[in-house]
Amino acid sequence: MTDEARDSRAPRWTFLTHHGHVLVAVAADGDATVAQIAERVGVTARTAVTILNDLAQGGYIHRERRGRRNHYTIDPDRPLRHPSNSAHSVGDLIDALADLA
Repeated sequence: MTDEARDSRAPRWTFLTHHGHVLVAVAADGDATVAQIAERVGVTARTAVTILNDLAQGGYIHRERRGRRNHYTIDPDRPLRHPSNSAHSVGDLIDALADLA
């Protein structure tokens, strides 16, 4: 397959950022490993770790160590970051996306 053919089929943009996709993945399975989250989102494990750290530092997710693994939970009451969406919460976003699945 040529690079041109591959590029023509790849989406040029999406409605959610990688941060949004990681948040949705965590909401769907808080026991998922970094590798599983990365695979679901379509990013490297290193990128997934960076995003998980961003979300944790922002208070959007909480990480709890359970043995050798992490368990993640979202804070559904945390407001969305963009000013035009700040009246809505992370829970609202997760609920809206779950309704589409």
